Amino acid sequence: MDADEAYAACERITWEQARNFAYGIRLLPPPKRRALAAVYAFARRIDDIGDGDLPAADKTARLEAARVQVLALAAGDSPDDSDPVLVALTDAGPRFGVPLAAFGELIDGCLADVNGASYKTFDDLLWYCQCVAGSIGRLSLGIYGATQPEKQAKMADDLGVALQLTNILRDVREDYLNGRIYLPEEDLAKFGIEFAPFGQPEPFPDAAMQARFAGLVEFEAARAREWYASGMRLLATIDRRSAACTGAMAGIYRRLLERIASQPSAVLEGRMSLPGGEKALVAAQALAGLDRWKYRKGAAQ
Repeated sequence: MDADEAYAACERITWEQARNFAYGIRLLPPPKRRALAAVYAFARRIDDIGDGDLPAADKTARLEAARVQVLALAAGDSPDDSDPVLVALTDAGPRFGVPLAAFGELIDGCLADVNGASYKTFDDLLWYCQCVAGSIGRLSLGIYGATQPEKQAKMADDLGVALQLTNILRDVREDYLNGRIYLPEEDLAKFGIEFAPFGQPEPFPDAAMQARFAGLVEFEAARAREWYASGMRLLATIDRRSAACTGAMAGIYRRLLERIASQPSAVLEGRMSLPGGEKALVAAQALAGLDRWKYRKGAAQ
């Protein structure tokens, strides 16, 4: 399989499964768009293993096999040419200087899920967020092109944390039904919140606990806003189209966060999302460069 065919397969995966991210990825010029689709496709593969129905031991084995694959690519080895995602990454990695070894952090985060990890403090959760989302930000930065690598990597990491905190709030009910609780134990204790035992149909069956949960959502949303404020500074440091891509993806999630903060009880009823028209509007605003201009202006002052 040649690189063009491999990239086309990765783009199909991205358009079919990326939901929010596709709105941003489409704003990139073709070479960067294809490379980021390859990154997404491999990340999707890792996530699907972690979220799948296999026994934990089989998930672990597959995740470790994926680690071996990506480390081999990072070392310059040739992949199985029948695997379009690996073929595309083999081309994108050296072409753009993508730090492919960062996929190992995503794998570490998925292994934590497989092993049923819980998080006592926010610092514990921060590690997880940096693994599963900050790593994708740093991989993406490789494609965008880093002019201040250390500084920009920190911003990309911060933005990934903001996105993952938004995901955690959005998916509280779904995660609970899958036997996972990501909210830090210290935060739950602060608001006097206890989840129902796993196996129950709802995480908070009584109204009093739901009311306390609303207070926790606002607390966590305020925390996420701080991470967005730090991470969005990245837009001022990268080229216009890369900033549009990042701004669209982050803008969609930031709007979703505000929707969650205004209706915390809604996340206990089902997964919240923005209408397609609203996502398209955010993408159009990102392409116009409004956020990038704002952060560039702020950096100059």
